[in-house]
Amino acid sequence: MKVIPVPCLSDNYAYLVICEETNQAGVVDPSEAAPVIKAVEQAHVTLKAILNTHHHWDHVGGNNALIAKYPGLAVYGHASDKGRIDGQTVFLGHGDTFTLGKLSVRAVHNPGHTSGAVSYIIEDAVFTGDTMFAAGCGRLFEGTPADMHESLSHVIGGLPKPTKVYFGHEYTVNNLKFALHVEPDNTAVQSKLKRVEALRAKGQFSTPSTLAEEWETNPFMRVDSATIKATVRQADPHNDLTPVSTLAAVRGMKDNF
Repeated sequence: MKVIPVPCLSDNYAYLVICEETNQAGVVDPSEAAPVIKAVEQAHVTLKAILNTHHHWDHVGGNNALIAKYPGLAVYGHASDKGRIDGQTVFLGHGDTFTLGKLSVRAVHNPGHTSGAVSYIIEDAVFTGDTMFAAGCGRLFEGTPADMHESLSHVIGGLPKPTKVYFGHEYTVNNLKFALHVEPDNTAVQSKLKRVEALRAKGQFSTPSTLAEEWETNPFMRVDSATIKATVRQADPHNDLTPVSTLAAVRGMKDNF
């Protein structure tokens, strides 16, 4: 498998996922068509599918133009997003599998950011859209803190730690700065922030992360951290500091960071 990040809009990532045996490809979350078409042509691959992680416009905005350009595309999304994803042809449930060329793809339902959010697991990688970012997670537009905790710490977080995490937005520097705000003694966050700032200064991408790094640096997964709990308790003395309550408090802090 080859993965080509495709920057779109101001800070979105689409991903061209290529089966190198068959030269067939799928695109994850094409927010606009033109950069994707350019990437397909430069890679000399046959685009066969669109893999949408959720229905938001900045993840599906290129669907219709790509369908017009490449007739017959399969368009994947969660079953509950029927009518919300342009051109959707396949309505997935948790754990459903399909193939992209000779690559096996498994979809997992991970609500929180939206009710129909899914991630796609392909070989040693997971494409998480806006559910898990590097050192962050999406705002809770349609899900609950309990949903997001389950999605981050168990559904996605239950994958092997070397799994590469390809996320939907280039928010990493700001996310790491927030992670330091709530857990200032985390040396892994301090180190990664320096590394990512250097990458971004060179115009390079911070994607992918790994699950091992996320367990060390993502405050929404580190809800058992004594330092994060102390930060929450200082802001909200009545918080009961369960994992879900801690995540909810940290999400509220991030919304206003």
